[in-house]
Amino acid sequence: MTELYQVGAITQTHGIRGEVKVFPMTDDVSRFKNMKELILDTGKEQIVLEVTSARPQKNLVILKFKGIDNINDVEKYKGCGLFVTKENRVKCKKDEYFIADLIGLRAIDEEGEAFGTISDVIQTGANDVYVITTKQGEEVMIPAIKDCILEVSVEEQDGQAGYVRIHLLPGLLDLNNNRK
Repeated sequence: MTELYQVGAITQTHGIRGEVKVFPMTDDVSRFKNMKELILDTGKEQIVLEVTSARPQKNLVILKFKGIDNINDVEKYKGCGLFVTKENRVKCKKDEYFIADLIGLRAIDEEGEAFGTISDVIQTGANDVYVITTKQGEEVMIPAIKDCILEVSVEEQDGQAGYVRIHLLPGLLDLNNNRK
């Protein structure tokens, strides 16, 4: 089964010519201009749709699909998610990663010893925070900054999940223990 990544959700129709308003689930709505096809998940089936036009409108994107030319053809898709395959995702810049690729990575310390697994990523605005579930089952929050995240490899190696090599700043574990 192909891995799919949600990039938006249809909120409502736009006009009578089959256009839809989409709530984007990406940090850069201009990415929709370069998308050639999207996968519509109706809950019962997945339909590949060819994007013929995309334009931003406030916090939404107006999309038009090939072969959908009136409001009646698209009305039934309100609330449905729009997805891309892993191959069709936009390319990340250096030191940028998709959250979906980070979840499940092994966290290892500077010596390569197992520390835990990334179980969540919190977006704070200033920097992301990786939530790592330790081998003991406790959650530790590590800021995703160069001082703490030394290396990231999202690729599987020798049948094991990728990893993130971490440096625990002095007092960081104490801060995590005090939040309980």
